[in-house]
Parts: sequence; structure tokens; C-alpha cells
Amino acid sequence: MKKSLLILLFGFFSMATVLAQTIVKGSVLDGTSDEPIPGVSITIENTDLTTLTDTNGEFSFTTGVPLGEQMLLVEKYGYVSKRYPIVVNEGKTVDISGMMLDFDVSSTVDLFAVTLTDDELNDDTGGADNISGLLQSSQDVFQNTAAFEFSSSFFNIKGLNSENGTMLINGIEMNKQFDGRPQWSNWGGLNDVVRNQELSAGLSPSNYAFGGVLGTTNISTRASMYRKGGRFTYSSSDRSYTDRVILSYATGMMDGGWSVAAAIGRRWGEEGFQEATFYDANSFFISIEKKISDKHSLNFTSIYAPNRRGKSSPNTQEVYDLKGIDYNEYWGWYEGEKRNSRVKRIDEPILMLNHYWDISPKTTLNTNIGYQFGEIGNSRLDNNGQRLNADGIPIGGGLNPSPAYYQKLPSYALANPNGPDYAQAYLNQQEFLNNGQIDWYSLYQTNMENIGNYSTYILYEDRSDDKLFTANSIIVSDITDNITINGSVNYSRLKSENFAEVLDLLGGNGYLNVDSFDKFQFDMQNPNRIVGEGDRFRYNYNLYSNVLSGFAQAQFKYRKIDFFVGGSLTNTKYQREGLYQHGAFPNNSFGKGRELNFTGIGAKGGLTYKLTGKHLLNMNAAYITKAPTLRNTYSNARENHSVVGDNTGIGITEEKITTVDASYIFRSSIVKAKLTGYYVKMEDANEISFYYADGIGGDNNAFVQEVLQGVNKRNYGGELGIEAQVTPTIKLKGVASIGQSVYDNNPNLYLTSINFGNLSTDTDTEGSGNNIGFNGTSYLKDYKVASGPQTAYSIGFEYRDPDFWWVGATVNFFDNTYVDISPLTRTKNFYLDSDGLPFNDYDPELARKLLKQEKFDNYMVVNLVGGKSWKIKNKYVGFFASVNNLLDEVYKSGGFEQGRNANYRQLRDDKQHETPVFGSKYWYGRGATYFLNVYLRF
Repeated sequence: MKKSLLILLFGFFSMATVLAQTIVKGSVLDGTSDEPIPGVSITIENTDLTTLTDTNGEFSFTTGVPLGEQMLLVEKYGYVSKRYPIVVNEGKTVDISGMMLDFDVSSTVDLFAVTLTDDELNDDTGGADNISGLLQSSQDVFQNTAAFEFSSSFFNIKGLNSENGTMLINGIEMNKQFDGRPQWSNWGGLNDVVRNQELSAGLSPSNYAFGGVLGTTNISTRASMYRKGGRFTYSSSDRSYTDRVILSYATGMMDGGWSVAAAIGRRWGEEGFQEATFYDANSFFISIEKKISDKHSLNFTSIYAPNRRGKSSPNTQEVYDLKGIDYNEYWGWYEGEKRNSRVKRIDEPILMLNHYWDISPKTTLNTNIGYQFGEIGNSRLDNNGQRLNADGIPIGGGLNPSPAYYQKLPSYALANPNGPDYAQAYLNQQEFLNNGQIDWYSLYQTNMENIGNYSTYILYEDRSDDKLFTANSIIVSDITDNITINGSVNYSRLKSENFAEVLDLLGGNGYLNVDSFDKFQFDMQNPNRIVGEGDRFRYNYNLYSNVLSGFAQAQFKYRKIDFFVGGSLTNTKYQREGLYQHGAFPNNSFGKGRELNFTGIGAKGGLTYKLTGKHLLNMNAAYITKAPTLRNTYSNARENHSVVGDNTGIGITEEKITTVDASYIFRSSIVKAKLTGYYVKMEDANEISFYYADGIGGDNNAFVQEVLQGVNKRNYGGELGIEAQVTPTIKLKGVASIGQSVYDNNPNLYLTSINFGNLSTDTDTEGSGNNIGFNGTSYLKDYKVASGPQTAYSIGFEYRDPDFWWVGATVNFFDNTYVDISPLTRTKNFYLDSDGLPFNDYDPELARKLLKQEKFDNYMVVNLVGGKSWKIKNKYVGFFASVNNLLDEVYKSGGFEQGRNANYRQLRDDKQHETPVFGSKYWYGRGATYFLNVYLRF
């Protein structure tokens, strides 16, 4: 009897507790269409309570709701944020349904930000793909400023490039397995349909992936998540393209449970800021969703954004002084047009099928299948065409067609070993000033005058044709009101075909597929093959990659403390398959090489302690090991199977990252601020470079593969972001980033080349590919890593008038930008003569000056932006315009030392001249540029 009574009382009090629960709930609607808005952030100010609206635009808070007068902050990118006062009474439900959000006329400013570095992000230069969250319009003022204001200066958050962040579309990773970086232009020109993004900055937890040190960004293209309506945009600019049009439309949820979102766009221009940098890009997007039931939905997405653009050259200071910062050596006049020899072409469609399953109100399972295929090509001129003489020996080859080739510049004549040749220097100068571009007609003439019309010069393309299949399942479950667990299982398989293809024989009849310098056959299975346009030649191989991974994570949220823990496990397999038997490596180039196996683990955790509703402390830490990228695994995949470390016996291993950060966060209705300190240690990385070097082992020269193995780097510093809504119409903001990115050890460096004779060891065999010319330590410790400005500041303001016009300005200051150093000149090769002894004229004091890392001048960039919109019935018409680098500041944004002068004597002799022959090559920032955008939203 007593037991029954206790059960009855327990049930009664439990029911009473439920009935007396304090709840805040509501919904959010579009102010124009009255349609529900999913993904709206709802925050009870001065607390840690934050949630997102569901597909019906609804939300609720059921635990930890504070009593009394409270303020709801309602915000979503693309809409004007609003604050709603509420009064919460104990045991009562506050229902604030039907809150309206109006379209934010200034939200299109992110279009300006993306075009800022749209072309640079896809360049082949290190550090040019600088902002991993560039497309993300974050609520965080530091992230926003880094993306919108700092990106044109190649600034890197925490000194890290984009391979340290994870980019997802519908939960499927978009980072390339070749170099770990996203190929941004695969969804370029589709700004209107890639706005639905969720950013987990830094080590903060993500529902989709374990992530990297820079965090995780997931773009959702689920059709039902788009606001019903359409948009037409026209843009004009003088940065990377001159014109752009985008048309997008979304149906919203229709009868029968169907939703469709589609977009089409085009970007074009004959020339951007740099000479002959044409742009030709089309963009297509469609997303179709079928709501099968209340629990199940299927979504199909197709993205196709083929694009071509003319590339621009880095140049020495001598070239810039003669021709200006917009000079580009890659083009020449042909048939009345500027013809660029270096064209990057990307044609990689993306197909996705996504299944969304709401297992219960608190548990969801998202299963995704993706397939991406297509090709990436980079064109260039070749001047090594030959023919077979009567004895069957290849002869021929031509002069370097580059107009900025060092022998054609004044400095070369002034550095004549017999004394300065002023007359020739003057002739070189005048020729470069008056012409200074590729002479396409002379290339055609040479080919047509050759015996048998063989091609000395051709235009060819380095190709990478990928076929990538990806599948994963992602689960998220709120097991209690305070605990959320999530995880995923992922599989991807890549086949990457890599080869060179002849594009244009330039008036000739064929090209001999033989190495012109060393006379090796590129393909021993087909000796002395004559190739034509559309044929593969020089190198031809496949790379295979299989990656199986999983991660699990638990998040805990309480009134005073939030924390999370997560772990990941990854197995990565690589293999190379050679389709050509290279004449220099007959036993190590053809067929399948050995399979490589890597195991990566990850562990991370974080803690947020809420001192009060306004003051918070946050700390995160992680340890990550991961496979090296394909790019940094094979020492020269174009020629042989050799893996990094094969030649030295050290062996390749996983890269390791240790990182920790701590933040103080202040947030009130007027001021939001965040101060962060960070530390990142990277170990056992590999870096591979290709260049022509003089002075190897004293006086030898060769085209080399430089392999840095076991590279450690240390990044540390502080970040500050603060913004203040000082009046309803004026917002002030300030950002600072002060950091150090340095090499943290002296890694091993070795050189390989066809030009070096084989080393005979117990394991080497003739033709194995173990051709080492140098093996030793590179003394890099405490040199700066070239990662863009390591100091950056920004101050700015925004004014938004109630009459729908707005204006903003920022002043940005950059400092501590360094040139990328040559590791070979920091080895013993620098001071040893061919006899293995130091140069008898070696001066240690002078050597220190020669090896001092160049630091660029600091600079300031002023940017302006503003716009106006009009509401006509239920439509919006508007424009915005921006001017970047208003004061036309001239500054170096990056650069690298040429590795040509590999020893002390050569570098000393070159630098004794006022204008060195092999000076560093630089990139300069753009001068004053504009961007104008006009749009109709309907």
C-alpha cells in the first residue's frame, strides 16, 4: 500500500513539474512573404541560451529559462536583426509567434568580398587561398573583417592556410585530397544559393565533421531551406572580371511536398587589373527536394561552374620598376588580341543526393552520396621540341619565349663577368619597355621553318582529371536537454588522372616525346613517338586515394558551464600507377607502385565558463595527426613511384598538430568583444618544390625536386574583435591580429634530379629513381613562415539610415610580411665547395647579411562601401558600390626567393649589383579598384 502511494505521489509531482515548466517558444516569418524562416538564430540576451528555428520557422526554450524581463535577439544573415522584449513568469509559457524579419538591403556586401580574391584563391601560388571561410558572413566581427578586409593582402587567420579548415556542402567534404584545399571556383558565381552556411570557427564543435584548426563551414543547399522568391543581379568591376549576372529563384515548399531552387550566372571580362587576365565563367545550380513524409526527405543537388581565366605572373622588382604593377609576362599580341599563354581551366560538376531522416524530435540522421568528376588544366608554353637527326639522335630545342627571361633584361648585361655592358643593357631595356610581351608570330615562324615542320614551341596543358565518390552518414541526437551527441562515418574514393596534353602545335606538324636535355624517353613503351594536338605526352599516371574516417562528439550545456569532447579516426591509402615507363627510371615508373597506408587520429575538447551573462571564458585544445596530402607524398609523381623519404631512409609519416586557444568574451546589447590567444604547433610536415638551381655541390646545375622532410612550424599570437552599436544607426568596429609564424626546427632537405647520377646502395637498383644530389639539414629554425601579414589592424564604421541607405568605411594597416625563403641556401651546400671544404673566400658576416630574410614595408589600405534600396510593393530594388584601396597604395602582398643562386659565391656575386639578376619575385596588391552591384529581389 505504501509503495503504491509513493508511486502515485511521485507521478503526481512529476506531472506537476512538467505542467509548471517555464517555456519560451515562438516562430519567425519573412516580413515580405509571410513565409516561415528556418535557421534563424534566437538568443536570450545575457545568457547562453541559443537555438535555431526549424523548417517551420519555430523554436522553443524548455530548460534554464531565466525569469523576469528578458530580451530576445533574433538574427539571420540576409535579414535585419531585431530584439524583442518579453516577460517570463515561473511555470508559464511565453508564446511570441509571428515575429517578422525584414530583408537586409546591405547583406549583398558579401558579393564584394568574394570578388575581391575570387581569382587569387584559385592561383597555384602558396598562401593565395588565404581565407578558409571567405564565403561565410559570420556574426563574429573578427572573422568578417579577416574575410572582407584582410583577404586581398593574403592574410591567414592564425597564420594557417585553408587546408587547416574543413569545407562541406551538405555534409560532404570539398577539400581536395591532392593539396587539402577547397577548389573555391567549383561553386563560384552562385552567391545567392550558397548563403545558407553554418560556421564553427576554430576548434568549436560542429554537427557535421571533426574539423580542422580553422574550423568547419557547411553550406546547405536543401531546397526547402531557401526563401521563396527570386533575385536578379548585375555587377560591374575592374578586379578579376568586368561583368557578372546572376538569376536565382526558389519555389519554397509546394503542394505535394516538392521544393526547387535554381540559379544561373555568368562572369566575364577581357582583362582584370593585371594585363590579359581575361575571365570566362558560367555557373549553374539546381536543388530539388521531395518531402516523402514528416520524417523523410530526399534532396538532389547539381552544381556546375566551368571557368577559364588568364593568370598573371610574379615578377622581380626590376620588372615592376620597368613595367608597373599591372605587368604580366604571360601574354602577347596575336591576331589583334591579347593571347595569354597561362590559362587556368576548371570543369568539375558536382552531384549530390541527400537523405534527411527525423528519427524523433531529438534525433536526426543525414545520409549523403556525392560524385564529382571533370578536369583542371593549366596551360603553358614549351620550347623543347626536337627532331631526330640521321643517326636517330634527338636534336633541337629553342630559346625561352618568356619576355622577362633573365637574359633579356638589363641586369643580365650589367652583370657581365667581363664588366658591365651598358650598351647591351640599354638595348635590353628599350626592347623590354617597347615590347616586353610574348612574340607569338616568331614561335609560329620558327616551327614552320623547321626541317619537316616539327614543333620547337608548343602550347600544352598540365591536366588533372578527378573522379571522386563520397558517402557518409551524420547523426545528431539530443539525448537530454543538456547533452547532445553527434558523429559520422565517411568514405571517399579518388581516381586522379594526371598528364600533359598538347593544345596547339603553333603551326608545326608534331612534337617528339623525348626529354630534350637528357635525351631520355618519356615513354619507353612508345619510343620516339610524335604527338599531335589532343595527345597525351611527357607524363601520364594515375593517383588513387581511399579514405575511411569517423568521428564522435558529445556536447554538454549547463547554466554556468558548457563543454565538449570529440574524437576522430581516419585510415588513408595512396597508390600511384604509372602509364609511361620513364627512360630515367625504367624500374620505378611503370605500373602500380606500392600502397601507402596512414592512420590519423584526432582528439579535441573545449570549455566555456559563464562568469555572468555578459562575461564568458572559453578554452579549447586539440591534438591531430593526419596523412600528408598527395602533393606532399610523392617526391616527383610525374616521373616515378618514389615516396618522400625513400632516398634518405627516414620514411614518410603522418603530420601532427597540437593547438590550444583561450578567449575572453564580452557581450551586451551595445558592445560585443572577443579577445583570443592561440598556439599551434605543426610537426613532421613535408614540402616539395621544383626549380632550376645553379651551384649545387660547388658548380653543378640541374632542374631539381627539393624535398623538405620533417618540417616543424610554430604559430602563436592574439586576436581582438570589438564592435559597438553606439546609436541605432551607427556601428563602430575594430580588429587586431598580432602573431608569429616561424619554423620551429631544422628539417632534412634532399634534392633529386634526372641530372644526378644514381647512388648505389644495398637497396638501390639501376633506374630506381634514387638520384640524390644533396642530402642534409636545412637551418630554418626561427625564420618566419611566409603566411601573409603577421600583424593586421582594422578600424571602421557603418551607418545605416532608416530610409534604406547605408555607408561604411574601414582603414586597414598591415605589417610583418616576409618573403618566402629558399631552404637550399640555408644548408651546407651554401658554403661548401666541390671538394667538400668551405669556400676559401667565405665571409660569415657577409653570409648572414645575404641570408637575412626580407621583410616588406608596412602599408595602409582604405576601403569604402555603400548602397541604397527601394521597396516597391513586395519587391526590392537596390545597388551598392565599393572602392578598394581608395588611396591607391602600392604594396607587396607576397613573394619568394628564387632558388637559382644555391651557394655563397653565386648569391654574393649577384647581390653585389644594384639590380640582381635572380632577385626575389613578388606579388603586388591591386591599386584602387571598384565594384558596383545592382539587384532586383522579387
